[in-house]
Amino acid sequence: MPTLVELWLPIVVAAVFIFIASSVIHMATPIHKSDARKLPNEDDVLAAMRQNGLAPGDYMFPFPASMAEMSSPAMLEKLKLGPVGHLTVRSPGSWGIGPALMQWFAWTVLIGVLIAYVTTIVMPRGAPTMAVFRMTSAMALSAYAFTNVTASIWKGVRWSTTLKFVFDGVVYALLTGAAFAWLWPR
Repeated sequence: MPTLVELWLPIVVAAVFIFIASSVIHMATPIHKSDARKLPNEDDVLAAMRQNGLAPGDYMFPFPASMAEMSSPAMLEKLKLGPVGHLTVRSPGSWGIGPALMQWFAWTVLIGVLIAYVTTIVMPRGAPTMAVFRMTSAMALSAYAFTNVTASIWKGVRWSTTLKFVFDGVVYALLTGAAFAWLWPR
């Protein structure tokens, strides 16, 4: 069995491939352009949030204080009237692309390490290229393609947006499998 240390190159190469592919998908193609929309009367909404001291965090609205309140007539009316949703608020001035890209790259490396770890348990040195590809692609698919599905289930993210992220995950999985199959110790 190869050691985890021997797999540093496919781990890094997969992360680089994914980083490049995700940059192309998100910056050079229009596929994710419609994932989010601008709030109507954005300036007024933002002013109201500032006026109310909205701190960074995750919010749900309307928000029941208890399970009992969830079925109260007042809450049912709020739900009926809408809007109903989830909102994530960041710290002011915190939307920097640099730190997000570094975290994304670190995340892809961590996923590569976990994939390498599991694969070293089940695949011997010199394993058939296609077997390594299938194993690592399947694990990467789980890590990249299906992580956004829960956002559609629980937070109401549009399924069309989630399906685009599933597509991204399929691309990342194939690139991961290719990197590991190509660089698997012989």
